[in-house]
Amino acid sequence: MDLQAINQELASASPAEIVKWALGLGKKSILTTNFGPGEASIIHAVVEQDPSVPVVWIDSGYALKATYQFADKVIKRFDLNLDVYTPKVSAARRDAVMGGIPMVDEPEHAEFTEQFKLEPFNRAMSEHKPEVWFTNLRKHQTALRQTLDIVSMSSDGVIKVSPFFHYSDEALADYLQENDLPNEENYYDPTKALANRECGLHTR
Repeated sequence: MDLQAINQELASASPAEIVKWALGLGKKSILTTNFGPGEASIIHAVVEQDPSVPVVWIDSGYALKATYQFADKVIKRFDLNLDVYTPKVSAARRDAVMGGIPMVDEPEHAEFTEQFKLEPFNRAMSEHKPEVWFTNLRKHQTALRQTLDIVSMSSDGVIKVSPFFHYSDEALADYLQENDLPNEENYYDPTKALANRECGLHTR
């Protein structure tokens, strides 16, 4: 796959056109979401064209009440083909006997991230075995994402498609408004802690 040529071809395409291109590959697809800010955009863009695409949510058990309420609203609105993956260690158990959430600069944080994000995510990918992975990465978010593009390839050969890759926060907000989509900004991911920090999913 010539990623450079594909990204040049899709550079001026709309999210809907990018999704159509990816679905047109005829490969097994999944969409991952954290039901965080702006996530209704990627869900709308994909399931409007193919409602059968599995939507994978890694629910750490540490999401805020507002996030769970937002997720419930979006799940019902789009009748998502949802598959929820949870850690093998519950948030309540970790809080009770493992000291809760470590600070991001503590060595224990890597183990926490593995338990509550990476292990369930890897389990989801192993069980679904996707060939195409829809995600809502955007270029300006982190230093790592600035090295990627609309279409990139994971280390294990999965085609990663980010239809909103070149969207600014303002453009994404416009998309949500134009399509009458809900948004939830009261969101916190304890495995990232900081908005410009990667948790490890997209380094694979």
